[in-house]
Amino acid sequence: MSAKPEAADAGKAPAKSKKMLIIIVAAVLVLVLGGGGAFFVMKQRAAADDGEDAAPAKAAAHVDPKAIPAYLPLDAMVVNLADPGGERVAQIGITLEVQDAHSSDTVKAYLPAIRSGILLLISQRTAEELLKPEGKEKLAKDILREAAVPFGGGDEEAEDESASTKKKKRKVVHVEYPVKGVLFSSFIVQ
Repeated sequence: MSAKPEAADAGKAPAKSKKMLIIIVAAVLVLVLGGGGAFFVMKQRAAADDGEDAAPAKAAAHVDPKAIPAYLPLDAMVVNLADPGGERVAQIGITLEVQDAHSSDTVKAYLPAIRSGILLLISQRTAEELLKPEGKEKLAKDILREAAVPFGGGDEEAEDESASTKKKKRKVVHVEYPVKGVLFSSFIVQ
């Protein structure tokens, strides 16, 4: 007779262990979710205290650094150079590297203003400046800055000079503009 009660206790033990396992798993799950939620709230408060906005951080998280950039070729430009006598010209083909196809559409909307700015930049250069590699690199940087003007950029040099004259330290905010790079597809100086 003693064998029968042991069999009954053996049947109850696995049922109790299953219930206990479910309770433990549920408790661990509640702790993990609570900890994750607390971390998220603390991170949002820290971002708000630093003066940062949570929306740009979220948007920056979606930008894939390995994404394939889009290219926006501009029509070749023929420009009179600033050489004495005014007889020198440059024919320059430029391709703008943009973040993605959506950015390409945005840049296309401002293309007349960007092209005008680029033409003015090139017309201020001399043939001697443009024939040197340093001159071409400086022109590419200037074109990149000029392409940021319609989007609220292009004032980096003025900001750098004013920041160096003031002794206050301000947090530098890096803003991404749609145009990431400038490539020359042709470069002829005559």
